[in-house]
Amino acid sequence: MAHKITEDCTSCGACAADCKVEAISEGDTTYKIDPALCTDCGDCADTCPTEAIIKG
Repeated sequence: MAHKITEDCTSCGACAADCKVEAISEGDTTYKIDPALCTDCGDCADTCPTEAIIKG
C-alpha cells in the first residue's frame, strides 16, 4: 500500500527530492503521492521533517 501525505505537510519538497520513482509531486496546498507509482519504500517518510507522511 502506498504512503500518504497528511495535512501536516508544509510543502518543503524534501520528500519529492528523495523519491527514487518520482511518485511525489506538488499539489495545490501540499505535496501528493501517486499510489500507482509509489513502491512503498518509505524513503519519503524518513526524509519528511514534519512526519507528515504515513503508511497508507
